Amino acid sequence: MRILVVEDDAVLGDALQQGLTQAGYAVDWVRDGLQARHALTAEPYAAVVLDLGLPRCSGLEVLKELRQRRQQLPVLILTARDTVQDRIQGLDAGADDYLIKPFDMDELSARLRALLRRAHGFTQPYLQIGEVQLDPAARQVSYQGQMIELSGREFTVLHTLMLAAGRVLSRAQMEESLYAWGQEVESNTVEVHIHHLRRKLYPELIQTVRGVGYLLPRPKTSSNVS
Repeated sequence: MRILVVEDDAVLGDALQQGLTQAGYAVDWVRDGLQARHALTAEPYAAVVLDLGLPRCSGLEVLKELRQRRQQLPVLILTARDTVQDRIQGLDAGADDYLIKPFDMDELSARLRALLRRAHGFTQPYLQIGEVQLDPAARQVSYQGQMIELSGREFTVLHTLMLAAGRVLSRAQMEESLYAWGQEVESNTVEVHIHHLRRKLYPELIQTVRGVGYLLPRPKTSSNVS
């Protein structure tokens, strides 16, 4: 999952980038509203962590423009502005959640997980497709009740495919979910991770749609939970 962090404080921005990276996200960090505008029009993100008091363009302006373009990605406001009116203004502008500084990184991660699963129509704390179950909080995967050991990137690939179950994702879309700015993208990395997932789980789990991308079919009997 690729996340955009918009935070002008260097110490806090660095801490957010490191903490969310450790939580398994690919994290891009910008320090002002104009950079946020550019990033949001140039890159695909799963969610945004947005400060309000930003140089050059306020977080509220960034949020309003995002919603005017009808972009539906989840936005979590992270700010020191703690009055009721501030919270009302942020939520009415289109934010999905509002968290006050100082904050706990574990709570921020939990709120992001909740926003991501709601954005994809899931309500429970785990995803299940057939006999494959994925727990985003524990970063654990099981198949037929047995725990399956995955690397961090394999987990992210499976998580991305399960959230998009029933929809074909291109190789480029998969790469965009795996890598933040400045990280080198290996030419066959997606294919390698898909191969490992098929071997560790079962071969038919992920289908290759020739010339298009990859599909994790949603069985008619599976429940829409996460």
